[in-house]
Amino acid sequence: MLKKILLLLILFVPIVADAAPNKKKEEPIVHLTDEQIYQELKKLALVFETARDNFVEEADEKKMLEAAMNGMLGALDPHSSYLSLDDFKDFNDKSHGEFGGLGIQITSDRGAVRVIAPIDDTPAAAAGIKAGDYITHIDGEQVFDLTLNQAVKKMKGRPGTKVKLTIVSDDREPKTLTLKRAIIKVKSVKFSEKMQKDADPEDKDTPKIGYVRISDFGATTAKELKTALESLEKKNVVGYVLDVRNNPGGYLTAAIEVSDAFLDGGEIVSTRGKEKTDIDRNYATSGDLTNGKPVVVLINHGSASASEIVAGALQDNGRAIVMGSQSFGKGSVQQQKPLGDGTAIHITVARYFTPSGKSIQNEGITPDVEVLQSKIEVIEKKESMYSEASFKNSLKNDDAKKKNKDKDTNKSAKNDDADEDRFEYEKLSDEEKDARDYQLQRAMDMVVAMSKLQSRTPILPSDAEPESESDLPVDDGSSNTCDNSDK
Repeated sequence: MLKKILLLLILFVPIVADAAPNKKKEEPIVHLTDEQIYQELKKLALVFETARDNFVEEADEKKMLEAAMNGMLGALDPHSSYLSLDDFKDFNDKSHGEFGGLGIQITSDRGAVRVIAPIDDTPAAAAGIKAGDYITHIDGEQVFDLTLNQAVKKMKGRPGTKVKLTIVSDDREPKTLTLKRAIIKVKSVKFSEKMQKDADPEDKDTPKIGYVRISDFGATTAKELKTALESLEKKNVVGYVLDVRNNPGGYLTAAIEVSDAFLDGGEIVSTRGKEKTDIDRNYATSGDLTNGKPVVVLINHGSASASEIVAGALQDNGRAIVMGSQSFGKGSVQQQKPLGDGTAIHITVARYFTPSGKSIQNEGITPDVEVLQSKIEVIEKKESMYSEASFKNSLKNDDAKKKNKDKDTNKSAKNDDADEDRFEYEKLSDEEKDARDYQLQRAMDMVVAMSKLQSRTPILPSDAEPESESDLPVDDGSSNTCDNSDK
């Protein structure tokens, strides 16, 4: 099984980059000689022996040594770590799409535990936990003194058992939620045909949009995507919305195969290692599974790693419009190096670059059209200041006092229920959720507009004929097409 582990772009535990503008300039690395390294290793052994022999309680040697290895790798970058026997097994379970727990992907944010995204159809998603929430306590214990791996272990457990999480969201008061652990089976691709809001489903001319949601990039994602596209193509959709919002990443190979499904040629991504000559370029093969139909890719701050590869590949090749908000900005590649005893190290081995040669590390993908998630707000007042009631000495309505009293009561009730809105959202039907999803609605509008432009051809008046060959339209290669073979 270990031989099958490929380069991964796992972002199940991403780290928020320090964006401090006054960050000190890094000093150049001074390499040690072999003799100096030997002396430092002797010192490390001396520290271990001294600590073990003098600590006030009985020392756990294995725990000490694992912490030393974790500290060594953690000094390189936030994504490199030591994987114990259990950690490595859990890592492989996650990578292959099934594991036990709550279905929540977290990161360390300056010592705090922050939610990158809940996995679709899991206890965390059902409880209303959202991207950007902070977890402050697990079963009543503060998380600030825990490493990320320790926090993850505390949330995992036997399926059916319960765990309490204290959540802080959007500057609101902390809330304690009780979640029941379950076997998390990740189905990474969901799809359906959708219509614009207020469209008439009975009208045969109403455009249908293919909606494809990818929640992570696993071993079966490319196969699931192919099935989805084949099914949607049979329904004659006019274009596609590819939704990778809050998708933290996954297999590099899956990201390449997903990009290839929408491309007919061109570079997808390049990875560049330590040496200048260590460059690996990946190209699309011929065969666009969507037959050149318009594509809009939806991203947000929770779109990371493999999601950014797909968005960047389709954007740079002119194959899709990217909409939403700036992505996460995780542009490094990790690889597992087994140590032969069931343990391994998870280490950063390369950076990846979009087809235009741009590294998105700490930068992210910038959408072509920025659409921040919003909600529709009523801007017209329910009661105008200009009406019969505004006239001097107008006749009064005997029921007015009763109505005003009812209004005040309803207003108070609405204020009391405001904190429950985010949890009530999960009870809505898929259609109701779609109607509230501002980014999705704008993406579908864009797909329909692009499909109309794509199908529109210049029409000469019936009585007009070109006088000469020079009057005919000339294709100068500047028009927007879906043929990326020359890019």
